[in-house]
Amino acid sequence: MSDPHPPYLHPPYRSTPLRAPSQPLVVPKYGPDAIELSGPVFGEAELGLLDNDLTKQHTGEPLGERIVVTGRVLDSDGRPVPHTLVEIWQTNAAGRYIHLRDQHPAPLDPNFTGAGRCLTDADGRYRFVTIKPGAYPWRNHHNAWRPAHIHFSVFGRAFGQRLVTQMYFPGDPLFAHDPIFGSIPDEKARDRLVARFDMDTTVPEWALGYQWDIVLGATPMED
Repeated sequence: MSDPHPPYLHPPYRSTPLRAPSQPLVVPKYGPDAIELSGPVFGEAELGLLDNDLTKQHTGEPLGERIVVTGRVLDSDGRPVPHTLVEIWQTNAAGRYIHLRDQHPAPLDPNFTGAGRCLTDADGRYRFVTIKPGAYPWRNHHNAWRPAHIHFSVFGRAFGQRLVTQMYFPGDPLFAHDPIFGSIPDEKARDRLVARFDMDTTVPEWALGYQWDIVLGATPMED
């Protein structure tokens, strides 16, 4: 079985030569869990009722295709991970982030911020209502465009326990041209980043639905 993880250094993705570690991993003196003794914590009281509905965070309706994205957070043994914080961020339907560095000449949407969060329920399930994001250029190479995607962050019970990943949409013609998606050497692992269109999640006359499960594994320090 080939390695399902992308290498830290993947030259076709131009940011990795600057970001990839060049020295061995440093283990904290008191162990990798020591940061939890002094790090910030979060609680359910921090979440608002509409945090998981990115279409209702402003006074008007955002532009674009409304979608429902849902799935479960599971551990490596297939057990649900309940009450864990899931955050997402994404572009609007035109493929633009609300960020000073995003100067892509596409319109901003005053009714769409592109960020949301929720806690998983007792079965490890999360659910977001949002707008399908657009593709955007990113200057990694000539005529470089990123496939439509949603960024996901999953926290454990401390801020030091965090997974950051991306969810893609089925059938995107940009997969074969994206060095980030292509940095994952194993085809089956790449496929696991693609959500499944699901009619049972689709809400009639209102929104299309996608299912995407997140399976947590061990960190490099735990291997």
